[in-house]
Amino acid sequence: MDDLATFVEVLARGGVVACPTETWLGLLADARNEDAVEQVAALKGRPADMPIALLLPDAEAVREVAQAPSAAARALMEAYWPGPLTILLEAKPGLSPRLSRDGKVGVRVPGPSPAADLVRAFARPVTATSANRTGEPPLRSANELPAAFAARLGGAVPGVSPGGPPSTLVDSTTTPLRILRAGAIEIDPAAL
Repeated sequence: MDDLATFVEVLARGGVVACPTETWLGLLADARNEDAVEQVAALKGRPADMPIALLLPDAEAVREVAQAPSAAARALMEAYWPGPLTILLEAKPGLSPRLSRDGKVGVRVPGPSPAADLVRAFARPVTATSANRTGEPPLRSANELPAAFAARLGGAVPGVSPGGPPSTLVDSTTTPLRILRAGAIEIDPAAL
């Protein structure tokens, strides 16, 4: 199963897809489908207080899941998207509780990768969490998934992620903005 349209259909049906991102192998599911989001959380063994970030097809899709970003957040988006920068924004009402914490949701437009191709083809926000059990090391390809984990997926996109640092995480709901996790994108805290 390596046809992009087939994976889009899996997402549309509420399935979960393992897919290489520009950092690690991720679990992608329709962020607007509560059952799909719950499947991702169950696969990972993710505690309810650990929100799942989102991949967006483009910067315009922010408006589907978050309130209007600040000027500082928009500047970060313009400078680093597409790419491995996750930005916390004020969540819109109606999102799954699994996707937000303290009224904030983490979003990014992925850099060149199979995940970027898939989320653009799907044209809606999808979950963006590593394809591993919570607390275990991240994986680079679907070939590394334990058989029992892989059997619960709707599909696995071929390819290998480069690995390395995770996405950088910036909270844009504070003044000044705060770097919560150093990662693949280097940002000078003094510039925030």
